[in-house]
Amino acid sequence: MAASLLLPLLFSLFFLLNLSSTTANLHKVSNILKSQLLSQPKPLQDIPPTRFFEVTKPIRVPNTKPCSSLILQHDFGYTYGKSPVLAPYSPPSHCPSQNFSKIVLEWNATCKGRQFDRIFGVWLSGVELLRSCTAEPRATGIVWSVEKDVSRYYSLLMKKENQTLAVYLGNLVDKTYTGVYHVNVTFHFYPAAVKYSENLASGHTPWADLILPISRNLPLKDGLWFKIENSTDLEVKEFKIPRNAYRAVLEVYLSFHENDEFWYSNPTNDYISTNNLTGTPGNGPFREVMVRLDGKLVGAVWPFTVIYTGGVNPLLWRPITGIGSFDLPSYNIEITPYLGRILDGKTHTFGFSVTNALNVWYIDANLHIWLDHRSTRTQGKLLGHGSGGSLSTSTLYMKGLNASFLTQSSRSISSTGWVKSSHGKLITQSIQEVKYTNLMVMGNDGNMQTVNQTIHFDDGVYISSPSLNYSIKSSKLFPLYLYSDYVDQGNKTYLSMANLALGFNEDRSKLVGTHFSKTSVENLQTGQGSMVVKNNLVSSGLGSTQQVYNYGCPRFCYFRNVSSSNYTILYDIWSSSSCRGRPQTLLEFSHGKFSSIPARKVFLTSGLQEDEKGV
Repeated sequence: MAASLLLPLLFSLFFLLNLSSTTANLHKVSNILKSQLLSQPKPLQDIPPTRFFEVTKPIRVPNTKPCSSLILQHDFGYTYGKSPVLAPYSPPSHCPSQNFSKIVLEWNATCKGRQFDRIFGVWLSGVELLRSCTAEPRATGIVWSVEKDVSRYYSLLMKKENQTLAVYLGNLVDKTYTGVYHVNVTFHFYPAAVKYSENLASGHTPWADLILPISRNLPLKDGLWFKIENSTDLEVKEFKIPRNAYRAVLEVYLSFHENDEFWYSNPTNDYISTNNLTGTPGNGPFREVMVRLDGKLVGAVWPFTVIYTGGVNPLLWRPITGIGSFDLPSYNIEITPYLGRILDGKTHTFGFSVTNALNVWYIDANLHIWLDHRSTRTQGKLLGHGSGGSLSTSTLYMKGLNASFLTQSSRSISSTGWVKSSHGKLITQSIQEVKYTNLMVMGNDGNMQTVNQTIHFDDGVYISSPSLNYSIKSSKLFPLYLYSDYVDQGNKTYLSMANLALGFNEDRSKLVGTHFSKTSVENLQTGQGSMVVKNNLVSSGLGSTQQVYNYGCPRFCYFRNVSSSNYTILYDIWSSSSCRGRPQTLLEFSHGKFSSIPARKVFLTSGLQEDEKGV
C-alpha cells in the first residue's frame, strides 16, 4: 500500500519542481492540433533524415545467421478508406536449416514532408502480428524501425501453405499533408544454435500449435480490427476449435482514437452538461475492455495509456517516442478453464465491448490453441467462475469550469476448470485483479487540467497435474501524471504547455516444476513541452523528454537512460549484461559498467523562433 501511494506522490513532486506557474486543457489543444498546419523549414539536401526510436530492450537472438525474407514493400500514399495492402507469404524454403529458435518481424519506414500520426496493423491470415503508430515526419525526412519477436506465432509462420500478409495504414496525401510512408516488412528466421535450450519445432514448446484469428474477414476498406464506437457496441466473432485442444489463450490487441484518444482525461458528463460545453469528449476517465465467451464475461483489459507520436504535444516525441507507441502491447486472457464448454465441435463466439466508450476503439484478438497430438478428443469441465467489480466517481469540488473529480474502480475475475488429455488431468485456475484511481483537476476556467492516474493490473495462471505444476504471475503498474494548460494570448495566438510522466512497470514470475524464474521491467518517461501557435502555425516550441528503462531476468539485464530536446539527443547511456542469475535494480546498475554514447546533434531549427523555421 505504501508503494502504491509513493509513486504518484513522486510523480507529483517531480512536476511541482519542474513546472512553470501556468501550465492546457488537453482536449482543447488536441482539437487545434488536429486542424493546424505545423510550419516546417525548407528541406536542405545535405541534412540526413532523423531516426526516431522507442526505448526498449534488444531482442536476444541465437548466434546464428538468420534467413531473411522481404515480404512487403509499399509506398503508403492516399490509403485511407482503401483496402489493406496484401502480399503473398510462405515460410522460407531457401534456408539450410528449418529448425528455427527465434523469428523477428522488422518494420522499416521512411517519410518526408508533413503528416499526422497514423495507426496501422500487420496481419497474417487474419492473425494480428503488430499494432503500431507511425512517426510524424519533418521536411528533411525521418526513418524508424520496429523489431518485434513474433516467435509465439511459430506454428502460423511455418505453415507449409501460401498465406496472405495484410497491412492497413490509413494515410491522406494532399497539398497540406504531403508525407508518404515508404515501408518494408521483413521476417528474420534464426536457426537454433547447437546449445540452444528451446527448440520451437519440437513438441516441448510454450508456443501454440494453432492460432485462430478473432478479427474481421477480408475484403475490407479498413483494418481487420473491430470498431467499438460507443458504450453499447458489442462486436462478436464466431469460431470453432479442434476437439483435441488442451489449452487456449486469447491475445487481445487494442488501440483508442478520436474522442477517446485521451480517455484518461475525459471529464464527467455532469461537468459537461453543467457548463453547457459542446465538442468536449465525456463519459469520464474510466475505460474497461470486456471480453465475453458465448455471452459470459471471461476477462477484462484495463489498457496501458499509450500516447501516440502526435499526442499531447508532438514535440515531446522527436526523436524518442512514447512508451508502447511503436509496438502497442497485447493482453493475454486464459481461456483454458472454459474449454469444457467449447470442445463440442460447435460454433461459439467471442464478444468485445468497452465500458464508457466513445468513438473509436480498434479491437481484435488471436486465439492460441495447444493440441493433444496423441488423441483426437479431449474432455473438460468448468468447475467455477466468478466476477465482480465496482466503479464510482466523486465530485470533490465544482464551481463553474473549475472542478476536481475522483474516479475509482476495481475488478476481479476468476475461473477454474479441468481438461483431460494424454498429458493427464490438468486443472487450471485463472485470476485477474485490477484496481484503478484517477484524480482530475480542472482550473483556470477549464483551461488547466491535471490528471493523476494509476492502474494496478495483476493476473495469474496456475496449472496442476499429476506430473507437473506450472504457474505464471504478472503484476503491472501503469502510472500517469499529466499537467496541461492553454493560454489565449490574443491576435490569433495561443500558448500551450504540457508536461507528463508515464510509466510501464511489470514483475513477472514463472514456475515450471521446480524451476523458478523472474523478470522485471521498470520503464519511466517524463516530458515537458510548450508551443506558441499563431495563425495556425507553430511559430516556436520546445519539447524535452527523459526516459529510464530497466529490464532484468535470470540471464540478461538491460538498462538505458536517454534524453532528448527538439530532435537533439542530449545523452544516451546504456548497459547490457548477464545478471548472474537475478535481475539488477537501478541502484545496482549505477555501479555497473556503462556504455556512454556522446550527445548526437541532429538538425534543429534555430530555436523555432520564426514561422519559416518551425517544427
